[in-house]
Amino acid sequence: MIPTEEVSARRREIEGKLKQEEETLSFIKESLEKSDQLTKNMVSILSSFESRLMKLENSIIPVHKQTENLQRLQENVEKTLSCLDHVISYYHVAKDTEKIIKEGPTGRLEEYLNCMDKIQKAVEYFQDNNPDSPELNRVKSLFERGKESLESEFRSLMTRHTKPVPPILILDLISGDDEMETQEEMSLEHLPESVLHDIIRISGWLVENGRNQDFMTVYFQIRSVQLDRSVKGLKDHFRKNSSSTGVPYSPAIQNKRKDTPTKKPIKRPGDCWKLRRDDVFDIEIDAYIHCVSAFVKLAQSEYQLLTEIVPEHHQKKTFDSLIQESLDNLIMEGDNIVSAARKAIIRHDYSAVLTIFPILKHLKQMKPEFDQVLQGTAAGTKNKLPGLITSMETTGAKALEEFADNIKNDPDKEYNMPKDGTVHELTSNAILFLQQLLDFQETAGAMLASQGTYMHGTCLGMEVPSPNRKVLGNLQLNLLSKSKVYEDPALSAIFLHNNYNYILKSLEKSELIQLVAVTQKTAERSYRELIEQQIQTYQRSWLKVTDYILERNLPVFQPGVKVRGWARMGFNDGLEELCKIQKAWAIPDMEQRDKIRRAQKTIVKETYGAFLNRYGNVPFTKNPEKYIKYQVDQVGEMIEKLFDTSA
Repeated sequence: MIPTEEVSARRREIEGKLKQEEETLSFIKESLEKSDQLTKNMVSILSSFESRLMKLENSIIPVHKQTENLQRLQENVEKTLSCLDHVISYYHVAKDTEKIIKEGPTGRLEEYLNCMDKIQKAVEYFQDNNPDSPELNRVKSLFERGKESLESEFRSLMTRHTKPVPPILILDLISGDDEMETQEEMSLEHLPESVLHDIIRISGWLVENGRNQDFMTVYFQIRSVQLDRSVKGLKDHFRKNSSSTGVPYSPAIQNKRKDTPTKKPIKRPGDCWKLRRDDVFDIEIDAYIHCVSAFVKLAQSEYQLLTEIVPEHHQKKTFDSLIQESLDNLIMEGDNIVSAARKAIIRHDYSAVLTIFPILKHLKQMKPEFDQVLQGTAAGTKNKLPGLITSMETTGAKALEEFADNIKNDPDKEYNMPKDGTVHELTSNAILFLQQLLDFQETAGAMLASQGTYMHGTCLGMEVPSPNRKVLGNLQLNLLSKSKVYEDPALSAIFLHNNYNYILKSLEKSELIQLVAVTQKTAERSYRELIEQQIQTYQRSWLKVTDYILERNLPVFQPGVKVRGWARMGFNDGLEELCKIQKAWAIPDMEQRDKIRRAQKTIVKETYGAFLNRYGNVPFTKNPEKYIKYQVDQVGEMIEKLFDTSA
């Protein structure tokens, strides 16, 4: 059984909760009623707002449309006014710009070009909209006048600021590649920067707006004169300042300039052929070579300048015209050198070919740069240098052939032979010729090959490189022929000895011996053998002296028996005669002279000494001093005076 008090408490608790729930339910009902009322009120308000909004829309839309129309009308009015202002401005262009156009563009180019742009637009407007307007003629006339002023300004700027490049600067430029490798590449400032800017602006405007190409003619004419004057100025600089010791380089490269070989003059007036160098002519050749290099460098610089001023599709043609005068003068001068060389060769003056070789070598070296500079020019322009090279090769090859033939055919005239058997001028000239060609072996070989000429020949039974091959071979043959002019075989031997020795020593002193050795390694030995053969031939001339005192040729000496005139008319006379004759002969090479004297002295002294030792005390005469005239040392002293006209 649950106690009564506990049941009562439980009931009270349940009743309290029930009452609380009833109160909550009553609150919810009241809230719902209020919410329904608020909803009804809101619906009523919204309905009223919608009605008012529709009324407002019906009132506003017509007003908005009217406003849009008004705005559109206003915009049209503004555009019309703007167009009117724009059109009216065209009618004022002539008046506004006439003063500036009349005064010209000098000093205010940008302002002037702006005025020209305005005038051009006015012309276009009147042409499109009112071609019958008198204003069109006015602005067209003003435009043409302005364009002429721009062309005149272009010419004036080009004329006033285009000046020949100073010779010293050109020398620095062309020598920069070899002498100033560490320096930055030199460039020429042909025009001041501000002037160049104006010229570029004017040319650009004339091409785009003026539709004018006449300024390009003006440009190449002015720059062509400048280029030609620059090259000629360099040539004149050489003529005025060059000397035999050097050429007038600028101080920047003076000390870095390589020494040029010295040309040794050889003069043989009246001979059948000559080999002569003229210092003045050498200066001309040196000047021409430098002018060739100058033309290339200046032309390169001109093209760089031209690309900034002339439109791309006109650059090659304009450049072609620009360089014509200077290039033609350069080629013409080269042709004159070739012509002079041909005339000189006809006169057997082979110094001319020595001027062609350095020029030809330089032209070939410069040809790649020439070709690059002339790229894009007309075929006639490109072919000018190759034509000059071909002309020089033809002339040079002919000169080499004729020179070699003259070496072979030089006459064996007695009056032309050295009386003392020294080196013949033919030999010295031939060797000098080859030495002066030494720096041009490759050029000469290419020249001969281009003409189908190889100058085959032999020297000492060996093949030597062209052009040395035929010259040395013909020289040997001619020397052999000339040696026969001498009646005395000993003098003939001395003559050949001197010439062979001179050839060998000359070859050894230069690089010629190396060229000869390319095809014949025993060339040097062959020359030495020939020299030794001539020494032996010479020594045989003494046999007629020493034979008198050889034991096998001596008479039988008996006391009291006279030997009539034996020693006096034999050995003594022969010794005195040879010494007298051979003292007047010459051996220019001191080493060879001493060697031959020493060998001959040894042979004669030994033979004579042996004779004295054996027969010096034999009483074959009452006056032995009459027959034994000299002591051994005296014989040696006599031989020591051979080949010495001063003794």
